[in-house]
Amino acid sequence: MRYILKQKFFSFTDSFTIRDEEEREVYSVSGQLFSFGHKLSFCDMAGREIVFIKQRLMTFSPTYEIYVNGQLYAIIKKELFTFFRCSFNIEVIGGMPLEVEGDFLDHEYEVLTQGRSIARVSKEWFSFSDTYGIDTAPGQNDILLLSLSVAIDLMCHDNKD
Repeated sequence: MRYILKQKFFSFTDSFTIRDEEEREVYSVSGQLFSFGHKLSFCDMAGREIVFIKQRLMTFSPTYEIYVNGQLYAIIKKELFTFFRCSFNIEVIGGMPLEVEGDFLDHEYEVLTQGRSIARVSKEWFSFSDTYGIDTAPGQNDILLLSLSVAIDLMCHDNKD
C-alpha cells in the first residue's frame, strides 16, 4: 500500500496528515501544544485515537514509545554511533524486532525484519514541509509503520531545535 505522510506547514504543534494512494485523507496526527517532549495522537478520520506516540525523556539516545489502547506496543531508539547513515532499532512488544536503515541525509530508509524489507520511505527533496512517500508490503501492520515514520521524522528533522 502507498501512503503520503505530510507535515502541516502552519501549525503550532507537530501535525501530520496521511493520505492513501488515491489521495484520500485516512489519518491525522496531532501533537500536544504544552508538553515536555513530543506527545502525539494518531487518529482515524472519525477522530478516534488509534495510536499514541510519546517521546521518552532523559535518555542517552533519542527514544520514542508507541502505545495502542493505552498499552506499550513498541519502542524506537536511534543509534548514535553510525557512520554516514541513520539507524534505528524497534522493539515490538511480543513481536519480531524491526530495524530501520537510512541514507546519510535521511531522505530514504527501509524498515526490515529478519533482513526482509517490509516498508520503504522516501522524503521529497524540495517541499516547504516534510513530505514522505511510504510503501508498505502486503500483510504488514501499516499503522505501526506509519507511526514509526512519524517518530523517525521527529528524531531526524525536529524543527524546534
